[in-house]
Amino acid sequence: MGKSDFLSPKAIANRIKSKGLQKLRWYCQMCQKQCRDENGFKCHCMSESHQRQLLLASENPQQFMDYFSEEFRNDFLELLRRRFGTKRVHNNIVYNEYISHREHIHMNATQWETLTDFTKWLGREGLCKVDETPKGWYIQYIDRDPETIRRQLELEKKKKQDLDDEEKTAKFIEEQVRRGLEGKEQETPVFTELSRENEEEKVTFNLNKGAGGSAGATTSKSSSLGPSALKLLGSAASGKRKESSQSSAQPAKKKKSALDEIMELEEEKKRTARTDAWLQPGIVVKIITKKLGEKYHKKKGVVKEVIDRYTAVVKMTDSGDRLKLDQTHLETVIPAPGKRVLVLNGGYRGNEGTLESINEKAFSATIVIETGPLKGRRVEGIQYEDISKLA
Repeated sequence: MGKSDFLSPKAIANRIKSKGLQKLRWYCQMCQKQCRDENGFKCHCMSESHQRQLLLASENPQQFMDYFSEEFRNDFLELLRRRFGTKRVHNNIVYNEYISHREHIHMNATQWETLTDFTKWLGREGLCKVDETPKGWYIQYIDRDPETIRRQLELEKKKKQDLDDEEKTAKFIEEQVRRGLEGKEQETPVFTELSRENEEEKVTFNLNKGAGGSAGATTSKSSSLGPSALKLLGSAASGKRKESSQSSAQPAKKKKSALDEIMELEEEKKRTARTDAWLQPGIVVKIITKKLGEKYHKKKGVVKEVIDRYTAVVKMTDSGDRLKLDQTHLETVIPAPGKRVLVLNGGYRGNEGTLESINEKAFSATIVIETGPLKGRRVEGIQYEDISKLA
């Protein structure tokens, strides 16, 4: 077996050693070559290819430095955005994770001498929020992605719409109260002094409606009546009250009250309530993006965790791999009739149900709610994207 054989012990050992990270002092950024020891680095510096690269760099050194600086900045910010998002994090933590990649751009090839200088530059350029503490420098990524800005605007628009709906409901209630008070005359009560001439005389009160103007006269008259006459007066007054209550109860049955109309409005609002985030743990989804390759395209998985409402950790059904995907790269899965589904959007959001039938022409389905206070209700015309199969 020759020395240059691919399967020789020395060749295998060299490949194993070259897998890990080596010392930065033996790395040549111009040639992008990593040497394992000082002797190898010395031999590389004496090689013809290295000398040729140095001649090219000496012609326009600023161009090469700008290129390495731009690559370092882009890779660093991309790692900060994807790994930490808009969280406040120590700059050294991000840098240590960045340099763990073997093919990264080294800082000594850029325009920044230290990590602190690079951190201050990020703050001056407005790419990150930078603050200094006794423990070191902390950075926070400023997300200016158009998609993120669009989502924030949609959330603010939805909040404003909810406030407008509440104001409309309050105005509607005020209008109903005003209409109810229009047909009634506001009576001003007249107060009289309570007095009696004889201490042994009994004082009785007539509480009939509309007797406020003659309260004193009624008191003096009823005091002179006997017990039998008082009973007759009481029975007549009670009979009048019953008739008035019956007559007022009859039109209430014909006309809806303000509370019934408000409840109908709330029910209608609940039916049309929708949100732009539909991911829920425990549902089956399908990957529709081709960026991950044919291995995952059109494959199904189960949502294990939802992050920031729009991102899900999906466990693939066939391979068991875990992927972190945005909801724009996923779609719902419609099972066969009789299977259990979860409502993801609309007024019945969060309720589990059973798929009864599918209308392929209208791209809708009919389900029966199985949980919650609306258990047993049959819902027709619910869209495909509003329900998904339960794992």
